Amino acid sequence: MKVRSIFLSDIHLGTRGCQADSLLTFLREYEAEHLFLLGDIIDFWAMNRAIHWTPAQNTVVQKVLRRARHGEKVVLVPGNHDEALREFVGTSFGDIEVAAEYVHETADGKRLLLIHGDEFDQVTRHHRWVAVLGDIAYNTLVRINAWISWVRRTLRISGYWSLAGFAKRKVKSAVSFIFDFEDAVIHTVRERGLDGIVCGHIHSATIRTVDDISYINCGDWVDSCTAIVEHPDGHLELIEWRSQTGQIIPIRAAA
Repeated sequence: MKVRSIFLSDIHLGTRGCQADSLLTFLREYEAEHLFLLGDIIDFWAMNRAIHWTPAQNTVVQKVLRRARHGEKVVLVPGNHDEALREFVGTSFGDIEVAAEYVHETADGKRLLLIHGDEFDQVTRHHRWVAVLGDIAYNTLVRINAWISWVRRTLRISGYWSLAGFAKRKVKSAVSFIFDFEDAVIHTVRERGLDGIVCGHIHSATIRTVDDISYINCGDWVDSCTAIVEHPDGHLELIEWRSQTGQIIPIRAAA
């Protein structure tokens, strides 16, 4: 399928939780003029503890580089887990542009701010050790969830259930954090006179409009396997990419 733009974030290459195989099937399905990588593409935090790099993850990198070589505009906005790449802001490598942020104009004329989003996370900015502990806890939940998914498939229980997602929805502080994050982001976009924002960081995919401001979060490729695509007419769509009964199928959420 040919789309105008693809927005991805929080792939977390280099970790056990990275669902590179699912991402590869998604990238084979969708061709685009623009590919925006909005942070935490490579997880240097986790790789400082232990490196888990699979052939599929290597293929993801090669595929992105190949798309850039073949004329697709690829922009990388580093996040907190790959913040080392922020030293290269303003430069390009392998035809990939590295930027601190990017303003993208959709086909229907809307101007969207593209960032990772960690600058709006007070824990990450001012209490890094707490963020690292939270990251370890989240990765543990994701690994447990992989085992739960295997059990559900073995017992032929249909549908997808996420332990990490369940914890997010049930823990009041996590829900409050997500709302505070979204409010701060939307306030900044309004002050800058833009029409909306596309970001990542909190692993909570959504498309919604607040007082004419579009708030769009890409989600992640560790737990939810989600991406945002822009169609030729400028329409934005949230894609959830799932493995069900041995097949990878897209579940499209209306924008």
